[in-house]
Amino acid sequence: MIRSLPLLHRIAGKRVVVVGDGEMGEAKTRLIERAGGIPCGEPEAHHAKLAFIALEDEREAEAAAKRLSDKGLLVNVADRPELCEFTTPSILDRDPVLIAIGTSGASAGMAKQLRLRLEAMLPQSLGALADKLQNSRDAMRARWADGSDRRNALDAALAEGGTLDLLDPASAEKVDAWLASEEKPTGAQTIEIMLTSDDPEDLTLRQARILGTVDTLIYDPAIPAAILDRSRADALRREMPFDPPKEGLTVVLKRA
Repeated sequence: MIRSLPLLHRIAGKRVVVVGDGEMGEAKTRLIERAGGIPCGEPEAHHAKLAFIALEDEREAEAAAKRLSDKGLLVNVADRPELCEFTTPSILDRDPVLIAIGTSGASAGMAKQLRLRLEAMLPQSLGALADKLQNSRDAMRARWADGSDRRNALDAALAEGGTLDLLDPASAEKVDAWLASEEKPTGAQTIEIMLTSDDPEDLTLRQARILGTVDTLIYDPAIPAAILDRSRADALRREMPFDPPKEGLTVVLKRA
């Protein structure tokens, strides 16, 4: 079970309260400004929905958190995860792609080191690929009218070794050729996975990849939620017995 619900909050042009100054307050102010927000003080809290509290004194920080929370703001208290109603992740920026790494307040240092590892792996061109795909939405709908076909075609293209491999710096330049290709959609497909363990860490790489792209998940009721949650979040889930649909990718999960 996840401890936090990850969200990307748009604050451009909106006020965000910052209580406190010094290095912590400056860092929070920069973070807000970087996202296009307008840092403001507590007197303007009635205009805001979020608040960052950067006070060294624990009692003052706790009192400020209560005041602002009582006014309906979500609060983040620096170095006090137990008082935080939201946390700020370590952010990998490939605009418009943002990868947010959080630990639910357990260790900001760990989140930072994970981000640094990913920084070395992901090309700067990732944002250009995202922009190109966004601008090609109408063309993709025209090329693959069925939503499942469109999703499966995009999954195949973006996968490792695919036409638009995410780690290939030249992928953004290949989108037009990919859209013009004669590649046919795979159509309905059903894959059966027989599990030998209730531990999601025992899934093979292939099984994990399939679950991550599934459209319909049909499963044995005895299979634990920890494994079911490895499937696509918006996939249709149905307990066995259930007839596979006639479109998209269906995975049947059974327990050995």
